[in-house]
Amino acid sequence: MFSGSFSIWHWLIVLVIVVAIFGTKKLSNAGSDLGSAVKNFKKAMREGEDEAQDKQQHSEAIDGEARTVPPPGQNSNPGSTTSDNHKV
Repeated sequence: MFSGSFSIWHWLIVLVIVVAIFGTKKLSNAGSDLGSAVKNFKKAMREGEDEAQDKQQHSEAIDGEARTVPPPGQNSNPGSTTSDNHKV
């Protein structure tokens, strides 16, 4: 029935039928809605990348300042006293 792809005349006939069914106003609205959806999607992706970069930069700054903290109850300096070692 169909050999190969459709020719330009087939696509023009389909376009005329679609315009006749939906009208140009609905097609224009659908096109603008699709365009704004793509624009908002790109904006959200850009914002997500910016947030990820900010988190990475923030975590690198924290890692540079990190120091080990002993768990509660352990004394990292044996010469000092803790609340458990107070003499009365």
